[in-house]
Amino acid sequence: MRKLTGALCLGVMSVLSMPAMATEVGVLDWRQALLNSDAAQRSMNELKNQISAQQQRAQSLSQELRQLQQTLQQDGAVMSESERTSTQQELRQKGAEFQRLRQQIQRTQQQKEQAFMKSAKPKLDKAIEQVVEQHDLDLVVDRDAVVYSKDGLDVTKEVTRIFNSLN
Repeated sequence: MRKLTGALCLGVMSVLSMPAMATEVGVLDWRQALLNSDAAQRSMNELKNQISAQQQRAQSLSQELRQLQQTLQQDGAVMSESERTSTQQELRQKGAEFQRLRQQIQRTQQQKEQAFMKSAKPKLDKAIEQVVEQHDLDLVVDRDAVVYSKDGLDVTKEVTRIFNSLN
């Protein structure tokens, strides 16, 4: 921890001791630039179509699980032992199926997102390079790392526009 603090202090001191130079800076929210792109919209629509049946089944199972739980809570005391056991077993089976479905949906979403990011990264880099060249920027900073910036510094929409125009 001391080493990290020392390194940070050294870095700050070296930046502060540099002479003031005019630097052209751009602010970019690369996640928003990608999410607003046409390719991301197509990818999300493909994902929705791919998992819609699974999501409907998961919603149906969720409803059935709630109904079974409610039945056990309300009528469990007056049910015969075999009815209660059967209902509990059905609850466990449907609960396990629901969990499997949910995990499968999450896995599919993650795989689709990773595939999109992998394919979009080179194109995003190219779009950023073009914006840097057009505005003669010396530095592009992630919007999440910025405390304050003037309105004209944000290049996110421009990166998205160029991203969409690239083949």
